[in-house]
Amino acid sequence: MNKVRSFLSAGAVFGGLVVAGAIISPLILPDMSVAPMTNAKANFIYQQAINSKCADCHRPGTKISELMNTLSGGMLANHVKDGLRHYNVDATPTATNLAKLEYAIKTASMPPVAYTAVHWGSTLDKQEKAAFQQTIWAKRAQLAWKNHPWINLIGEEFAMQPIMPLPNALPVNKDKVALGKALYHDVALSDDNTVSCASCHALEKGGTDNLATSTGVRGQKGGINAPTVFNAAFHIQQFWDGRAADLKEQAGGPPLNPVEMGYKHPNDWEKIAAKLNQKTEFAADFRKVYPAGFNADTITDAIAEYERTLITPNSPFDKYLKGDKKAMSKDAIKGYKLFMDNGCYTCHSGPALGGQSFEHADLKGNFFGTRKLTPDDNGLMNFTKRESDQHKFRVPTLRNVELTWPYMHDASAKTLKEAIIKMYKYQVGRSDFDANELRQLSAFLKALTGEFEGKPLQGTPCPES
Repeated sequence: MNKVRSFLSAGAVFGGLVVAGAIISPLILPDMSVAPMTNAKANFIYQQAINSKCADCHRPGTKISELMNTLSGGMLANHVKDGLRHYNVDATPTATNLAKLEYAIKTASMPPVAYTAVHWGSTLDKQEKAAFQQTIWAKRAQLAWKNHPWINLIGEEFAMQPIMPLPNALPVNKDKVALGKALYHDVALSDDNTVSCASCHALEKGGTDNLATSTGVRGQKGGINAPTVFNAAFHIQQFWDGRAADLKEQAGGPPLNPVEMGYKHPNDWEKIAAKLNQKTEFAADFRKVYPAGFNADTITDAIAEYERTLITPNSPFDKYLKGDKKAMSKDAIKGYKLFMDNGCYTCHSGPALGGQSFEHADLKGNFFGTRKLTPDDNGLMNFTKRESDQHKFRVPTLRNVELTWPYMHDASAKTLKEAIIKMYKYQVGRSDFDANELRQLSAFLKALTGEFEGKPLQGTPCPES
């Protein structure tokens, strides 16, 4: 493949490839043995191939005749079920969806041999592969420029990857941030004045509490591991099960949770407001920014604005992506290659290396083992009520992962090495990696620890196994 360093603005063309609305450096072209295509032609070929060679197993509603399924020994039904758990061709293009397609092309893992043996001609030909890659890059460029305008910070050799550095800051209202910071640390949000947002998401503990499940009011224990608050601004939805659309909606959850902060009814926001109004000076400052004073909308808006400042740029990995080849150790660089080669980026993509999709925890095996399942193990299904979403969880960010132990929604991995082994087994489907790979992947993950307010992020590194 040729590498071309080129800064493209909307409408610019190189070799027939148009990347609209993006600045990408470099532009790595598809297989140059294939005749150059316009984006329109590439997208047409891509859509045709999707419909004729992918949709059978990756489109909801696919019907399989009883005869064909019987003749295949049930294999076709299993292909469709498994295919939909991995990828839905009708889903809105996201960084994660595009990464999955890209990885399938690079590894020639799709369609599987068991499918092509029965469906002759279903393998992608050279032109189709080139059209897929070109379309993926064009869509990725549009998404990146729309959602992450700092994309031009990235070094040229990483420009077309689905992973990018964190920005130094996001635009915020500073007055709201100051109020939100005070509320984030205020125990008045709980009914017995013992628990604040910071109790479970401590900034000095990597944005978590390093507990399997958090402790709420009156010593009650929650049912699920508290995710880090750092870099949550980059998530498509909030909570493991996605029940909150954004940071503002998420901020309204814990106060009305009878286990976490103790209140139970939406009207209880009036009780919270009454407590906050007793702090006369703070209440006066609050009304200067929010004339309506304290209520559910203004309180959650201020907390969300503060949480938009909780980002951790300038990790060794960020510096490496920006062109500093010495920012990461040799082991970490090798670990990054393993991370990409094994398709880890197909779920852990975007600036937070996660938070962009919901994936099945038990994709490649029985993640839960023999333990008794709880309602929290249902994941996304609790929100959508769709059985197909059972055991799907929002992919956690890998940023600062060394500090955010224990891992998984059920805290079933106590150390970073345990987490790597578990993900290899249940997401990648591998158990054949050696001690060197484990060391290198650990080194890479540790290189994701960044800075907060210009200083190394606080926290205790995870115990070593």
